Amino acid sequence: MPRSTCLAAMPWQAIESPSLPLGLLRACCAAEGLPVPRAYHGGLRLTEFLMAATDGELGAADYTDVAENGLFHGLGDWVFTGVLHDDPDFGVTALDDYLTRHSVDVERARRIRPYAAEFVELAATEILDGAPDTVGFSTTFMQNVPSLAVARRIKQLAPEVAIVFGGGNCDGDMGIALHRNYRFVDHVVRGEGEVAFPALLRALEGEVPFADVPGLCWWDGDTRRVNATQRHPVPPGRIPVPDFDDWFAHLDASPVRSHVEPKLVVETARGCWWGEAHHCTFCGLNGTLMEFRSKSPDRVLDELAHLVSRHQVLDVITVDNIIDNNYFRTVLPRIAELGWDLRVHYELKSNLKPAEIEVLRRAGVAHVQPGIESLVSPVLKMMDKGVSGLRNVRSLRDCESNGLTVSWNWLYGFPGETAAEYADVVRQLPALCHLQPPSAAGRILLERFSPYYDNPALGFPERSSADLYAHVYRLPEAEKADLVYLFDTPDRGLSEAEAAELVALVHAWHDLYPDSYLRRLDEDGAVVLQDRRVGWPHEDVVIEDPDLVAAYRELEQGRTLPALLRRLGDAGRHPDPDDLRAWLDALLSRGLVFAEADGYLALATTAAPVKVG
Repeated sequence: MPRSTCLAAMPWQAIESPSLPLGLLRACCAAEGLPVPRAYHGGLRLTEFLMAATDGELGAADYTDVAENGLFHGLGDWVFTGVLHDDPDFGVTALDDYLTRHSVDVERARRIRPYAAEFVELAATEILDGAPDTVGFSTTFMQNVPSLAVARRIKQLAPEVAIVFGGGNCDGDMGIALHRNYRFVDHVVRGEGEVAFPALLRALEGEVPFADVPGLCWWDGDTRRVNATQRHPVPPGRIPVPDFDDWFAHLDASPVRSHVEPKLVVETARGCWWGEAHHCTFCGLNGTLMEFRSKSPDRVLDELAHLVSRHQVLDVITVDNIIDNNYFRTVLPRIAELGWDLRVHYELKSNLKPAEIEVLRRAGVAHVQPGIESLVSPVLKMMDKGVSGLRNVRSLRDCESNGLTVSWNWLYGFPGETAAEYADVVRQLPALCHLQPPSAAGRILLERFSPYYDNPALGFPERSSADLYAHVYRLPEAEKADLVYLFDTPDRGLSEAEAAELVALVHAWHDLYPDSYLRRLDEDGAVVLQDRRVGWPHEDVVIEDPDLVAAYRELEQGRTLPALLRRLGDAGRHPDPDDLRAWLDALLSRGLVFAEADGYLALATTAAPVKVG
């Protein structure tokens, strides 16, 4: 009889969407003629368990708070680390010590932690109720310790069950370290699982040698073996349509359903085409697999139609690290033609053109993550972003005009940056209060797989496992250094004192944005700038002179003064250069244009979207 397999996605998988790795592996097994694994959705089960155990005092909001806000402080792992280490007090003192150096709200994590041991017992029992021969855990970010705690308990209850780990936390050296330090984990799959996981199931059946499974860490008696990873990434045609049927069935029958709006998760590409040539210096998200691969337009449309129709869900999160630029011509216009009321999330490069933003809007892309990171051109150059600060502001303005929600973070702390490079931009931030602010301004973290990590000569030669892991793992530093994703290193670039004004202005930006707008209107050949920004005079600024109207139109693209004069001259207009400079200076002092690196950009949007504060 074929082996029975259960795949588990433990907390802190989002409870509003299914696990893509589980959906893909279920579909891979079906395509390979293997029994489809049962799935265990640990995030939903923990939320249900908390609701029942506390009579609703803890529930979806508490789970989501830890899942979304605890990542960079290890709070999700901390909830379960006492269970993993058989020590209810493990990590408590270390977290208290951590909080003396970091301002973090840990109240919800503290309230959930007392229920961790009972939940681990419940999860292990429920997984074993299906009598699996193999249990596979998909682990990314804060799923490591919850997965290890449940896996350990399963091994205690049923030693014959094969325990398999895979996912982002198992990439490269991390997977080797996990296998080395947790003997109850029988197998670790490093890299993409579409080929390796079915091969491992066949190896467990005795059909192929374990040594032939790419990327596998395994035990040969008491000897640990580490197989080479597969030489080439999985081609898009080998990536199946994910099978989410069991997750939607679980959610529909769950009390959690009344607390969340479900979202589909789709994958149209892997890797990063920009990173292949210009790996952003701070970014480690692609791990060991940078090579960009995208699905054909027909495949994307077919997969999207299948999932939307099957599950009757119109909110779609694409997990691609960057959109295939060809999709602006091939995929998005075809989605728009379908007439579906989709609400799509996409990650993309920040140098968006107005026509591309319009294509996104027509296709139902309502939320974008454009990787803006900064508005300071010299710092963007240090990141190898290939975009200027002025162009990033233009993208913010045009997304605002088209009603696209923008998610971005302002990063600082780059080797070689100076406060002087920030000064002009920081001084202008109050003028941007009508545009969508960054989620936060924060110092970069040293991420495994990033150029800064791989090449210490770029500015971070000293590093150790991040402070947060002291309240997560009971391991020596050498082992943590191989296991973890984030690292501490002496500060570079701006000092905290120098960054304080930027951080304060970003906080103020958040407060001002909901009640601010600056809109451009066209009236009888004139341009009217309707200014309703908090902190600025509420007035209508009228530009009537034909030369200045033409100049303002050029400024909407972003122009230097010489380029502006040249463009106006080509159109048969020849304003006095000194008068034009004085006019630009007046616009700048009034906060109606953004200026950087000798360029000027008009800041008014063409619409005033409805805002939710």
